[in-house]
Amino acid sequence: MNEAVAVSDTEFHEIDYKALDHIIEDEFSNDKENLIMILQAIQNRYNYLPQPALTYLSEKIDFPLSRIYAVGTFYKTFSLEPRGRNIIYVCLGTACHVRGGDKVKERIQEILNIRAGQTTDDMRFTLEPVRCIGCCSLGPVVKINEDIHSRISSDMVQDVLSKYE
Repeated sequence: MNEAVAVSDTEFHEIDYKALDHIIEDEFSNDKENLIMILQAIQNRYNYLPQPALTYLSEKIDFPLSRIYAVGTFYKTFSLEPRGRNIIYVCLGTACHVRGGDKVKERIQEILNIRAGQTTDDMRFTLEPVRCIGCCSLGPVVKINEDIHSRISSDMVQDVLSKYE
């Protein structure tokens, strides 16, 4: 169906520097102490952390770009690569695993023609396996954006994904 492709920052997003100024100056007062919250706001806007936005942030708050990258790569919540509009988190924790979580992940990979950590070429979906979503009694569990799909089987995957296309 889809193939994963790499997309450069300049091909994927045009950086809106006025919007970045609003985030950095108005929401967080140019305060480097708010770095994680600033990065969260940038990621909410672009669905990842574009390199030009990080370079601009470094200059605006007078903070080394290398340290911004250190934070951006340390926390799993941040992505330095473009991600799909819909992030699919497949739980592979023990409870979900024994109930068929791996089969659900494999079915998603088959339908979308991507592997774990990849994004479809139409930028609709990114697949992210996780160790626990915190819904162990409802496993296997798939979280798409903020929606939890519980007791999901591999036979149900196509119907669930179709709600996001």
